[in-house]
This record gives sequence, C-alpha cells and structure tokens, in this order.
Amino acid sequence: MDSFEINKIVAAVLMVALIVIGIGKLSDVIFYVEKPDKPGYSVEVESSAVSISTTTKDEEKIDIAALLAMGDIAHGEKVFKKCAACHSIIKGGKNAIGPALYNVVGRKIGALEDYKYSKALLEYEKNWTFEELNGFLIKPAKWIKGTKMAYAGLRKEKDRASVIKYLNENADSPLPLP
Repeated sequence: MDSFEINKIVAAVLMVALIVIGIGKLSDVIFYVEKPDKPGYSVEVESSAVSISTTTKDEEKIDIAALLAMGDIAHGEKVFKKCAACHSIIKGGKNAIGPALYNVVGRKIGALEDYKYSKALLEYEKNWTFEELNGFLIKPAKWIKGTKMAYAGLRKEKDRASVIKYLNENADSPLPLP
C-alpha cells in the first residue's frame, strides 16, 4: 500500500469524525431545549432506621446511643488497625505520627503535653465525648478545620461505633455507654 492510499484512509476517518461532531452541534441548534427554572417534581428521601447526620456540628443532634448499639469492640479492634499506623492504643504507649489514644474518651482535646498538636486542635476547647469522636471520625478535616490529621475518615456507622467502643474500652476507667 502506498502513501497515497494511507492518506485517503486517514482523510476518510477525519471526515467521518467531523461530520459526526457537526451533526451533533447542528442538532443542538435546531432542537434547543430551555431548562425550567424549578423542577417538575421533587424526590422525597426517607431516613434510615437510625437517623444520623453528623456532617457538620450545626446540624441536628445524633442518637449516639443507637449508633453505639451498632458497634462491637472486636470489630473496632480490627478497624483500629487502620489507625494503628499513626496512633498507639496501649497503656503507656508513645506518641507516633499521631498522639497516643489510651484514655482518649473523656479527655480534653489536645491535652497531651508531649505531643505537638495543630493549632486548630489546641484552640478547640472541648472533650473527646462519644459525639465528638463520631463527628471527628467521619471526616477529621471537616469536623475540626485546620487539623493536621490527613485521614479520609470512616464512612460506615458500624465502623465508627465499633472504634469508639474500642477506644472507650482502652482506658483505665471506661465511661459508661449512653
């Protein structure tokens, strides 16, 4: 096959592509559809059995007792392995990339003196309650803006509940569950 034949084939392919694109543009001009200002119907969304919406602190309070009822300490230990890359959970454990988490439930946020917290955590002025842990574990950077913890979060409610119960269990005196 000589170069003239190859040029004809390439030209044919390009011409077909231009015709297809041109027909699409022309049909958009001929059959213009104006979008309505308001939708014709709205979709109602039913909430799940446990209505938990903790994407921001300003939203409605969650039912933390129902959330924690989903959790399991053994499952929390498995899920915590993701956290163990940066955090220690053993009594007397050293700080790593993140602070040691033994006795974390009920502790003031940013309270360990031998760990360098981000400014956002130091200024937060709250304690690690079950609700705070749940919100933080969903998406840390969104819950406390400015935190240096670069973790995507735990989306599944069972995973969060299990980790919270596991953290609570790893304390000198675990707090009573709500």
